[in-house]
Amino acid sequence: MSSTRWPLRAALACAAAGALCAAPAYADPAPPFAELLRRAQSAAPRLAESRADVAQSEGLARQAGARPNPTLSLNVENFGGSGPFKGGDAAESTAAFEQALELGGKRPARIAAGRAELEAARAKAAQAQGDFAFDLAAAYAQAEAADLRLKLAGDAIALAEEDLRVTRAMVEAGKEADLRSLQAQSVIEAARAQLGEARAERAGAFARLTALAGGDLPITSIAFSLLAHADRMEPLPVVDPIATPPYLAAQAEREAAARRVRVEQTRAAPDVSVSLGVRRLAGDDATALVAGVSAPFPIFDRNKGNISASQAALVAADARLNAARLDAQAEIASALAKADAAQIRVGASRQAETTATEAYRLTRLGYEGGKLPLVEVLNARRALIDARDQILNARLERLTAEAGLARLQGAAPFGDQP
Repeated sequence: MSSTRWPLRAALACAAAGALCAAPAYADPAPPFAELLRRAQSAAPRLAESRADVAQSEGLARQAGARPNPTLSLNVENFGGSGPFKGGDAAESTAAFEQALELGGKRPARIAAGRAELEAARAKAAQAQGDFAFDLAAAYAQAEAADLRLKLAGDAIALAEEDLRVTRAMVEAGKEADLRSLQAQSVIEAARAQLGEARAERAGAFARLTALAGGDLPITSIAFSLLAHADRMEPLPVVDPIATPPYLAAQAEREAAARRVRVEQTRAAPDVSVSLGVRRLAGDDATALVAGVSAPFPIFDRNKGNISASQAALVAADARLNAARLDAQAEIASALAKADAAQIRVGASRQAETTATEAYRLTRLGYEGGKLPLVEVLNARRALIDARDQILNARLERLTAEAGLARLQGAAPFGDQP
């Protein structure tokens, strides 16, 4: 009987250590999350897009302050005709300077709108950066979790193979029917199928992490655990809904919409163009000044349609601002509840794992002693693997909730991660 107990201890020890031999070695580990996030600031396509949007708004804000260009003109009249206008002796030449004057506060309104648009672009860029940090943290944690699930699948095979070895010994000793060996073998085949699925999920998780980080070299392993942060059970932060990046972005967009209304209102006032020039009269060998003023007569177009459209856009921006506040309140409450629930689950799952480990050990001993059937061993082993998977899921949920709260704070998640 002792010949079967030592392999049992070895199998349990290998499983508890993560069955390192179950997964292949990978040569390109990801840096710590904080370092990966820092590198991704310049490499990630999503952040490059938001920076380009800010640069675009900066250019438009500068352009908003530009005044209308003056117009220089040169006109020659009364030449090349007939009679006294034959040739150029009676020609009249006029050189003039014309300048459009913006009235009704158009330029100040345009400048204010440009600045508001720039602030909105910056607020949206800050929101995009927070969303990206959250997504990167989630992808990092999911890649690490996929790696651990692959090792758990290796653990399951190691335990199943040891169960099969013991079952075959029982069959050879005449203590079990041949059917039991087939049952144990079928469990191994199922575990191998799960191992293949875990490998595929791992490959997909690391591919998503690599794509999100925007690096040239693929990330193929995790050397610095981010899930370990979930074990610290740090106090959860207090988040103000009206200080969250989504709300601030909606607030900036609402201000920009209000400025656009003012711009459209000022466009209802007509502009005036003034001109001043010099006319040369060749026939009289004399010069004279020429001056003029022109303005459109606003009887058909008073920009009412654009004013109404901008006012409707402002109403929509107000609605989005209110929705952003309500959404922030809901997300904060949800993240806090999920973090608390995950913390409880982590503790409960660890206790369940301890119990399941002992139950599996005792069940194996009972089976080897002929006191328990094989099905009890299979159930106990399944409960042990499930308990370890529940721990992993609870840690991942806790980490995701903490990252979500950091996103709502506008802070980088897990900045102290080693």
